[in-house]
Amino acid sequence: MAFALITGASGGIGLDIARELAQRKIDLLLVARSEKNLSEAKKNLSEKHGVRVEYLSADLSSSEGVNSLMNWISKNNFEINILINNAGYGVWGTVEQTPWDQLNNMMRLNMISVVELSQALLPELKKHKQSYILNVASTASYQAVPTLATYAATKSFVLLFTRGLRKELGKTNVSVTCVSPGATSTSFVDRAGMNDFLKKRAEKFSMKSEDVARIAVRGMFNKKAEVIPGLVNWLSVQMTYLVPKSIPENIAEGLYKTKV
Repeated sequence: MAFALITGASGGIGLDIARELAQRKIDLLLVARSEKNLSEAKKNLSEKHGVRVEYLSADLSSSEGVNSLMNWISKNNFEINILINNAGYGVWGTVEQTPWDQLNNMMRLNMISVVELSQALLPELKKHKQSYILNVASTASYQAVPTLATYAATKSFVLLFTRGLRKELGKTNVSVTCVSPGATSTSFVDRAGMNDFLKKRAEKFSMKSEDVARIAVRGMFNKKAEVIPGLVNWLSVQMTYLVPKSIPENIAEGLYKTKV
């Protein structure tokens, strides 16, 4: 019995990916900070889809959190053939005005935990006939975004890390995919600390998280290198290749400026 391990699985895209996999009768290991939400997810997913669901409350922004996760996996002899590195968040504001501890915590979760878990679980993933890694980045991966400068940089890291890892594992049984959603109906804007004006603007262009999850899972199982859900998001990424970088970056600056 092999599991899919999903980080950031208590809500948003992570929980909807869990639902997508449960519909396919895949057993789940859910990891996030909120034990209450994880407990509810376990109950709902197991009852509705008849799959085994286990969970661990852990903060993966620290090495201690990652170590506790690996110890939990080892102690319970969980076999894993799917790794979904979804946990992550953004902090809105200028670099100068954002407290260092907030930036540091975000960078550790968005980047370091992705590499730590991927490296730690590769020996396990290679034991199976076919395994998958799905890393969740963002359309912000493809350009600089003023007032989300550090967040965009972390997601660019995820994108480039995924590309490199995919090449390294190209002749193995482990397929590696990066999904880069655009604005999505999740708690992202609230946790990022965006104002009401930006929240309302984001709502106009947001995709439903269940649609993003469905596209991401399909792309992963089809062994796609990169998946960009939604036509508007795909076109915005293509623009970063076709025009000078200053143009999409100036547009982003206008969209996410801290004063309106």
